[in-house]
Amino acid sequence: MEIKKKYIIGISVCVLLIVSVFFVFNQGKSNEQVVTEYFELLKKKDYKQMYQMLNPKIVYTPTQKYFVEKYKEFYEEIDAKNIQIKILDEQDSVIEYLIYIDTLAGRITYRNKVGVKNEQIQFNKELIMDGYTDGCKIKITTYNPEKRGRILDRNGKVLAEDGKGYSVGLVKGKLNGENDYGQIAQYLETDVETLQKKMSASWINDDSFVPIKTVSEATKNDLINKNILGINGVKISTVSIRTYPYDKVASHIVGYVQNVNAEDLKKHKNEGYNSTSVIGRSGIEAVYEKQLRGSSSGKIDLVDKNDKVIKELCHKEVKMSPQDITLTIDIDLQQSLYNEYQNDKSASVALNPKTGEVLALVSTPSYSNNDFVLGLSTDKWNALNNDVNQPLMSRYKQTYTPGSTMKPITAAIGLETKTIDPDKDLGAKDKWQKDSSWGSYYVTTLHAPSPNNLKNAITYSDNVYFAKAALEIGADNLVKGYKSLKIGEEIPFELSLNKSQYSSGDFKDEIQIADSGYGQGQILLNPVQMASVYGAFVNEGKMM
Repeated sequence: MEIKKKYIIGISVCVLLIVSVFFVFNQGKSNEQVVTEYFELLKKKDYKQMYQMLNPKIVYTPTQKYFVEKYKEFYEEIDAKNIQIKILDEQDSVIEYLIYIDTLAGRITYRNKVGVKNEQIQFNKELIMDGYTDGCKIKITTYNPEKRGRILDRNGKVLAEDGKGYSVGLVKGKLNGENDYGQIAQYLETDVETLQKKMSASWINDDSFVPIKTVSEATKNDLINKNILGINGVKISTVSIRTYPYDKVASHIVGYVQNVNAEDLKKHKNEGYNSTSVIGRSGIEAVYEKQLRGSSSGKIDLVDKNDKVIKELCHKEVKMSPQDITLTIDIDLQQSLYNEYQNDKSASVALNPKTGEVLALVSTPSYSNNDFVLGLSTDKWNALNNDVNQPLMSRYKQTYTPGSTMKPITAAIGLETKTIDPDKDLGAKDKWQKDSSWGSYYVTTLHAPSPNNLKNAITYSDNVYFAKAALEIGADNLVKGYKSLKIGEEIPFELSLNKSQYSSGDFKDEIQIADSGYGQGQILLNPVQMASVYGAFVNEGKMM
């Protein structure tokens, strides 16, 4: 009997344990967990899965199509990010929460309550947005700064600023039909088809001014002298445009702005750009776009079908007004170098060796950045692109074979590593090779001074001496020296510069090593970096 009782008691305990375990594993999610999960799905933009969490039996539950469309419309249009909720209270299965939504116009914050039953959300309209009613929509208003910041040289001289231009356009109701299109097209360096296309836009009324071309003051005066205003329907109005007083002299540095295109609007979505905005397209105008443009202010409203404001959701004030950008460039020095080399294919760099400040950066031949602002005709654009002198190329960005400018650098590496004796006579040779293993390859020079020491080799630019010196220094020491000069590394500079190199691969071939000694072989240097390296010769060995 004793054994039977124990058996019965044991069975009872097991049953209790099984029931307890079953209860633990089937008590489900808390209401707070359900609400949190719902908003986690919102962060992921998984609107369909959010809809699956709704209780379809309450008084009002929207269709899935309506639900998904509204969430997508509201949250993607305002560029919703960093969505967070804070549970405040729970009473009778109703959760009170606070939601934070970061948007393109600041943060939206509001309280709401939502019921939870059987792990399902009981939908209410303010789950979508604070103050939401059927038929309402989001309205985003942005205010862009009126003026763009200036670009100045080190002495405050203006390199770029907002100035005055002139828009030549047509008033449809005053034209003599299309009879004068041929003459107008000739004046404005365009074609009749372009005029016809612009004048056929659906928004144009008889009294609408349709801009055809923006011109400078000089061009405007020339057109007036040709009596373009004598043609019925032609009108000239003053407009604000970006102007570049030094034009070709600094165009590669300063760059230019242009009207935004569809790609820009997509890339800079919700940053306040619209179809009439301009954006920095190259040079400093592009690099410092955010500072020059400043930030826009804006607000997001909930409005009814008539655009009447139901509720202001958030408002962002301007955080940064347009800023002037001051360069280290001395435009007078820039002008002087440009005048000297304007007809040559060249890059010129002037640099302060004590500070590393770039005082002038010239690329010639150059182009007019004002032309890009005013608008290039197809013919002008093709002419620029097909010009064999490549005026659009910023030559200071490229790398070049340094030639004899490399010889003092080779000498410096040799002296630093004590692998060459400056007084040693290496033997003057007009034509030289190390041995017969070089085959038919010889190093030649125009001047072979005697005694063939370092001083004379520098004075007479002796290729053979520096080829021999490079072999004496050795590949390891040369590479160590090149790396100490940052050759082969990215160059820290606002305007991107091509990376220099001492070799395109292994630096072991004797001929390549010898050729590098006098700036040939595979060595390529950027002119800005070369100017920086040369600064060390007059700055106690310090390269800025």
